[in-house]
Amino acid sequence: PGMRKIVTGIVIGLFIVFGFRYCEFKKDEKESLVVSTNLIEKQLQNVGKLIVTEGTYGQVHTFEDTERYMRGVNSTKKALVISNAKATVAYDLKQIVTEIDKDNKTVTITQIPEPILSIDPNIEYFDIENGIINRFDAEDHNEILRQIEDSLRTTIGNSDLMANAQNRLISELQKLYILTNSMGWTLRYQEQEIKEEQDLQTIKL
Repeated sequence: PGMRKIVTGIVIGLFIVFGFRYCEFKKDEKESLVVSTNLIEKQLQNVGKLIVTEGTYGQVHTFEDTERYMRGVNSTKKALVISNAKATVAYDLKQIVTEIDKDNKTVTITQIPEPILSIDPNIEYFDIENGIINRFDAEDHNEILRQIEDSLRTTIGNSDLMANAQNRLISELQKLYILTNSMGWTLRYQEQEIKEEQDLQTIKL
Protein backbone atom coordinates (compact mmCIF):
# COMPACT_ATOMS: atom_id res chain seq x y z
CA PRO A 1 0.00 0.00 0.00
CA GLY A 2 2.85 2.39 0.87
CA MET A 3 4.53 1.72 -2.48
CA ARG A 4 1.22 2.31 -4.29
CA LYS A 5 0.87 5.70 -2.62
CA ILE A 6 4.39 6.61 -3.67
CA VAL A 7 3.77 5.59 -7.29
CA THR A 8 0.44 7.40 -7.31
CA GLY A 9 2.15 10.49 -5.94
CA ILE A 10 4.84 10.34 -8.63
CA VAL A 11 2.24 9.95 -11.38
CA ILE A 12 0.22 12.87 -10.04
CA GLY A 13 3.39 14.92 -9.78
CA LEU A 14 4.31 14.14 -13.39
CA PHE A 15 0.82 15.11 -14.56
CA ILE A 16 1.12 18.40 -12.70
CA VAL A 17 4.59 19.14 -14.11
CA PHE A 18 3.68 18.25 -17.71
CA GLY A 19 0.37 20.04 -17.31
CA PHE A 20 2.14 23.24 -16.33
CA ARG A 21 4.61 22.85 -19.17
CA TYR A 22 1.79 22.27 -21.65
CA CYS A 23 -0.01 25.35 -20.39
CA GLU A 24 3.22 27.36 -20.65
CA PHE A 25 3.73 26.07 -24.20
CA LYS A 26 0.18 27.06 -25.16
CA LYS A 27 0.70 30.45 -23.52
CA ASP A 28 3.98 31.02 -25.39
CA GLU A 29 2.35 29.94 -28.65
CA LYS A 30 -0.56 32.34 -28.11
CA GLU A 31 1.79 35.19 -27.18
CA SER A 32 3.87 34.47 -30.28
CA LEU A 33 0.76 34.62 -32.45
CA VAL A 34 -0.26 37.94 -30.90
CA VAL A 35 3.23 39.38 -31.47
CA SER A 36 3.26 38.12 -35.07
CA THR A 37 -0.16 39.59 -35.76
CA ASN A 38 0.82 42.95 -34.25
CA LEU A 39 4.00 43.09 -36.33
CA ILE A 40 2.09 42.32 -39.52
CA GLU A 41 -0.59 44.90 -38.73
CA LYS A 42 2.14 47.47 -38.07
CA GLN A 43 3.83 46.64 -41.38
CA LEU A 44 0.51 47.06 -43.19
CA GLN A 45 0.26 50.53 -41.67
CA ASN A 46 3.82 51.34 -42.77
CA VAL A 47 3.05 50.20 -46.32
CA GLY A 48 -0.01 52.46 -46.33
CA LYS A 49 1.66 55.52 -47.81
CA LEU A 50 1.52 57.54 -51.03
CA ILE A 51 3.90 56.47 -53.80
CA VAL A 52 4.48 59.21 -56.39
CA THR A 53 6.49 58.75 -59.57
CA GLU A 54 7.22 61.83 -61.70
CA GLY A 55 8.19 62.44 -65.31
CA THR A 56 8.33 65.25 -67.86
CA TYR A 57 7.13 65.10 -71.44
CA GLY A 58 7.60 67.48 -74.35
CA GLN A 59 5.47 67.33 -77.48
CA VAL A 60 4.84 69.41 -80.58
CA HIS A 61 1.23 69.60 -81.78
CA THR A 62 -0.22 70.96 -85.01
CA PHE A 63 -3.86 72.00 -85.16
CA GLU A 64 -5.76 72.93 -88.29
CA ASP A 65 -9.39 73.74 -88.86
CA THR A 66 -11.05 74.69 -92.16
CA GLU A 67 -14.55 76.05 -92.49
CA ARG A 68 -16.41 76.37 -95.77
CA TYR A 69 -18.64 79.41 -96.00
CA MET A 70 -19.78 79.18 -99.58
CA ARG A 71 -18.84 77.34 -102.72
CA GLY A 72 -15.11 77.77 -103.27
CA VAL A 73 -14.61 80.00 -100.21
CA ASN A 74 -12.74 78.36 -97.32
CA SER A 75 -11.15 79.85 -94.23
CA THR A 76 -8.40 77.88 -92.46
CA LYS A 77 -6.82 78.53 -89.10
CA LYS A 78 -3.65 76.79 -87.93
CA ALA A 79 -1.63 76.63 -84.75
CA LEU A 80 1.70 75.07 -83.82
CA VAL A 81 1.74 74.35 -80.09
CA ILE A 82 4.59 73.10 -77.89
CA SER A 83 3.66 71.39 -74.62
CA ASN A 84 6.02 70.68 -71.75
CA ALA A 85 4.10 68.65 -69.22
CA LYS A 86 4.90 67.40 -65.73
CA ALA A 87 3.19 64.09 -65.06
CA THR A 88 2.81 62.14 -61.83
CA VAL A 89 1.56 58.62 -61.22
CA ALA A 90 0.45 58.00 -57.65
CA TYR A 91 -0.63 54.91 -55.72
CA ASP A 92 -2.46 55.65 -52.48
CA LEU A 93 -1.52 52.51 -50.56
CA LYS A 94 -3.84 53.44 -47.71
CA GLN A 95 -6.55 52.15 -50.00
CA ILE A 96 -5.07 48.64 -50.14
CA VAL A 97 -7.63 46.27 -48.62
CA THR A 98 -6.28 43.32 -46.64
CA GLU A 99 -7.72 40.53 -44.54
CA ILE A 100 -5.80 38.86 -41.68
CA ASP A 101 -6.70 35.27 -40.84
CA LYS A 102 -5.03 34.61 -37.47
CA ASP A 103 -6.14 30.97 -37.29
CA ASN A 104 -4.54 30.05 -40.62
CA LYS A 105 -1.77 32.67 -40.37
CA THR A 106 -2.69 34.17 -43.72
CA VAL A 107 -2.69 37.75 -45.00
CA THR A 108 -4.84 38.27 -48.10
CA ILE A 109 -4.61 41.39 -50.26
CA THR A 110 -8.12 41.69 -51.66
CA GLN A 111 -7.81 45.03 -53.46
CA ILE A 112 -5.05 47.28 -54.79
CA PRO A 113 -5.96 50.87 -55.73
CA GLU A 114 -5.85 52.09 -59.31
CA PRO A 115 -2.98 54.47 -60.17
CA ILE A 116 -3.84 58.17 -60.25
CA LEU A 117 -2.37 59.97 -63.27
CA SER A 118 -2.06 63.75 -62.99
CA ILE A 119 -0.85 65.97 -65.83
CA ASP A 120 0.17 69.62 -65.56
CA PRO A 121 0.77 70.81 -69.12
CA ASN A 122 2.60 74.06 -69.85
CA ILE A 123 1.44 75.14 -73.31
CA GLU A 124 3.18 77.62 -75.58
CA TYR A 125 1.73 78.74 -78.91
CA PHE A 126 4.66 78.84 -81.31
CA ASP A 127 2.83 79.91 -84.45
CA ILE A 128 -0.79 80.91 -85.02
CA GLU A 129 -2.40 81.56 -88.38
CA ASN A 130 -5.96 82.85 -88.27
CA GLY A 131 -8.21 82.51 -91.26
CA ILE A 132 -9.83 85.57 -92.78
CA ILE A 133 -13.13 84.67 -91.15
CA ASN A 134 -12.31 81.49 -89.20
CA ARG A 135 -10.33 82.72 -86.17
CA PHE A 136 -9.18 81.17 -82.90
CA ASP A 137 -11.33 81.86 -79.86
CA ALA A 138 -11.51 80.70 -76.22
CA GLU A 139 -13.42 77.56 -77.17
CA ASP A 140 -10.66 76.59 -79.60
CA HIS A 141 -8.02 77.00 -76.89
CA ASN A 142 -9.99 74.75 -74.53
CA GLU A 143 -10.31 72.12 -77.26
CA ILE A 144 -6.57 72.31 -78.00
CA LEU A 145 -5.82 71.81 -74.30
CA ARG A 146 -8.18 68.82 -74.15
CA GLN A 147 -6.58 67.20 -77.18
CA ILE A 148 -3.09 67.76 -75.78
CA GLU A 149 -4.06 66.16 -72.45
CA ASP A 150 -5.62 63.19 -74.26
CA SER A 151 -2.45 62.78 -76.33
CA LEU A 152 -0.28 62.98 -73.22
CA ARG A 153 -2.39 60.41 -71.36
CA THR A 154 -1.96 57.97 -74.24
CA THR A 155 1.78 58.62 -74.42
CA ILE A 156 2.29 58.33 -70.66
CA GLY A 157 0.09 55.24 -70.44
CA ASN A 158 2.52 53.47 -72.79
CA SER A 159 5.66 54.93 -71.24
CA ASP A 160 8.20 53.79 -68.66
CA LEU A 161 6.58 56.11 -66.10
CA MET A 162 3.66 53.73 -65.54
CA ALA A 163 5.98 50.72 -65.44
CA ASN A 164 8.25 52.45 -62.92
CA ALA A 165 5.28 53.32 -60.73
CA GLN A 166 4.12 49.70 -60.78
CA ASN A 167 7.63 48.51 -59.90
CA ARG A 168 7.63 50.78 -56.86
CA LEU A 169 4.25 49.37 -55.86
CA ILE A 170 5.56 45.80 -56.20
CA SER A 171 8.59 46.72 -54.07
CA GLU A 172 6.29 47.78 -51.24
CA LEU A 173 4.31 44.53 -51.52
CA GLN A 174 7.55 42.54 -51.48
CA LYS A 175 8.37 44.03 -48.07
CA LEU A 176 5.11 42.59 -46.80
CA TYR A 177 5.89 39.20 -48.36
CA ILE A 178 9.35 39.10 -46.74
CA LEU A 179 7.84 39.80 -43.33
CA THR A 180 4.99 37.28 -43.57
CA ASN A 181 7.26 34.60 -45.00
CA SER A 182 9.90 35.10 -42.29
CA MET A 183 7.24 34.65 -39.61
CA GLY A 184 5.74 31.52 -41.13
CA TRP A 185 2.64 33.28 -42.47
CA THR A 186 1.20 33.02 -45.99
CA LEU A 187 0.60 36.01 -48.25
CA ARG A 188 -2.14 35.86 -50.87
CA TYR A 189 -3.35 38.26 -53.53
CA GLN A 190 -7.04 37.53 -54.02
CA GLU A 191 -7.09 33.80 -54.91
CA GLN A 192 -3.37 33.54 -55.72
CA GLU A 193 -0.89 32.37 -53.11
CA ILE A 194 2.39 34.28 -53.21
CA LYS A 195 5.00 31.55 -52.83
CA GLU A 196 8.01 33.68 -53.79
CA GLU A 197 8.79 37.33 -54.47
CA GLN A 198 8.71 36.82 -58.24
CA ASP A 199 5.01 35.89 -58.01
CA LEU A 200 4.24 39.52 -57.21
CA GLN A 201 5.62 40.50 -60.63
CA THR A 202 2.90 38.47 -62.34
CA ILE A 203 -0.17 39.69 -60.46
CA LYS A 204 -2.73 41.55 -62.54
CA LEU A 205 -2.98 45.11 -61.23
